[in-house]
Amino acid sequence: MPRLPAKLTGVARYLPPRLLTNADLEKMVDTTSEWIFERTGIHQRHIVDKGVASSHLATEAARQLLEEKKVSPDEIDMIVVATVTPDMFFPSTACLVQNNLKCRRAWGFDLVAACSGFVYALTVAAQFVAAGSHKKALVIGADVMTSILNFEDRATCVLFGDGAGAVLVEPCQPGEEGILDFHHDIDGSGGCFLYMPAGGSLNPASHETVDKKMHTVHQEGREVFKYAVRRMVEVPKLLLERNGFSANDLKLLVPHQANQRIIKATANRLGLEDSRVVLNIDKYGNTTAGTIPIALVDALNEGRLKKDDLVMLLAVGAGYTTGALLLRWAY
Repeated sequence: MPRLPAKLTGVARYLPPRLLTNADLEKMVDTTSEWIFERTGIHQRHIVDKGVASSHLATEAARQLLEEKKVSPDEIDMIVVATVTPDMFFPSTACLVQNNLKCRRAWGFDLVAACSGFVYALTVAAQFVAAGSHKKALVIGADVMTSILNFEDRATCVLFGDGAGAVLVEPCQPGEEGILDFHHDIDGSGGCFLYMPAGGSLNPASHETVDKKMHTVHQEGREVFKYAVRRMVEVPKLLLERNGFSANDLKLLVPHQANQRIIKATANRLGLEDSRVVLNIDKYGNTTAGTIPIALVDALNEGRLKKDDLVMLLAVGAGYTTGALLLRWAY
């Protein structure tokens, strides 16, 4: 595969300040803090207050990124927002963010790929930058998962949190390496194992769909777990081998944070020690499209990312969707 002359030049995140701990959930649903942590690795998650939507989280993450990079909103050419919890069907969350930031020259759209959404959105934006038609693209992963949870279902309501992360994509300079390659695929036969049944054209909102709690996450955890563990190993191996690398060359794996057991199983099967895998689900839960950029900020703050490090972003999500992106860290 040809190298894409596009690179990540900045990353920022926004987490709503309110915390929902396992102890809090013990008072809301039939569960225990120990059960949640043993099954998921989660201690707490950030959640929004009423009236705070995905566009608000996305805007704050993007605004922080632009301030840190000293980039004017007018320099942004494109905004791609990965989310499964848009403020509304239309206009898109990207339109709302563009207006909030006053990015007057930017166009954009939302991308739906669930937990793989950020990696998919990053790949799409990188194509436009690599083609030479765009100089600065904002890629944002943002979800308010608490807006689509059934807090009577202990199997799903303990898993998710709210949050957003944003990255800036710019052209590589001559001689630089940025995004090296990607591999994405989908398996629609798995759609029935992780989905939200109502709210679309098939089951529009009605008293019946609301009463049946069809506007919330439905998951067959065992099926999702088996698929995720398998694909989270197969896809990195494929991508590394295709580019002449092995797992030993990988400085950091930044996986989607869905479940601690999935991440640890992936690391073990790839032969990666803990120091080369980001694991922060204990602090944030599963923020869906937000997990990978949020994890990148943690990795930077902990000094785990250095210029020219070989890094892989990896996710499996509802759909099923699978995505991995191999890159050289640019700064």
